[in-house]
Amino acid sequence: MSKIALITDSTCGLPKEYVDKYNVHIVNLKIIYKSGEYIDGVNITADEVYSKIEEELPTTSMPSVQDACDLYDKLISEGYTHAIVLPISSGLSGTINSFRLASEQYDDKITSFIFDTKILSMAVGLIVIEVGKMINNGENFDVICKAIPTLRERVNMYFTVDTLEYLIKGGRIGKVTGGIGELLNLKPIITMADDGSYTNFAKVRGSKQAFNKLVKLATEILDRGRGKVIIMTGTMKEEAEALKSILEKHQNTIFMHCGTITPAVGIHSGPRLLAVAVMEE
Repeated sequence: MSKIALITDSTCGLPKEYVDKYNVHIVNLKIIYKSGEYIDGVNITADEVYSKIEEELPTTSMPSVQDACDLYDKLISEGYTHAIVLPISSGLSGTINSFRLASEQYDDKITSFIFDTKILSMAVGLIVIEVGKMINNGENFDVICKAIPTLRERVNMYFTVDTLEYLIKGGRIGKVTGGIGELLNLKPIITMADDGSYTNFAKVRGSKQAFNKLVKLATEILDRGRGKVIIMTGTMKEEAEALKSILEKHQNTIFMHCGTITPAVGIHSGPRLLAVAVMEE
């Protein structure tokens, strides 16, 4: 009888209630300061990182192949026969490659399906939750794997940042353009490119217009039918709550989660980020 493990990485920011409910295995990224290393979301909090980000901008380190191998050893010892891995986009991190290399060493002991989500944070979490439901319902491994690309197609994500400084410093700028926009107070509305990197969707003038654009984009999706909504931020808590209060009132909103991006994400985006993702039913 098959036993399926569900795996993601710490950038997903999946709340503990879902980690426990669906027995999700998390491989953590590391936060690296001059004074030492921390484990993303374990022994350092998002608020701790964001409160001193002006003093020192740490770097991040993706899970190593050995980290992934250690998890595979644990899964095999617990009787798992299959693994589904849903990491952060390959366009933003090499995490997926650590799993690919590790899985090759264990392919005679455990069958892996490693899917490039080409998205990040709790937008990945939406997919993880749906896969967790299927595993708990006893769905066949092949059936679940076939369903995952369709789940991803149903997720749209948009976000805005106050400054492109952190995306530039972190090398995650992708196809997002800045330049004179900083001087003109133009705010980018960013989405995911086909290769899983960031790309400009639109530019608007000022933070208020950026907020309104996120509302409009999410509302247009919900107007088409029922959907699950995710809102994430670093330190823009008031704006996130305001966005939540608007979208949760939409008649087609069937799930709402408002949370904080993990340090490993915020270091590269900057804490002044506001994101919305919608998974269409």
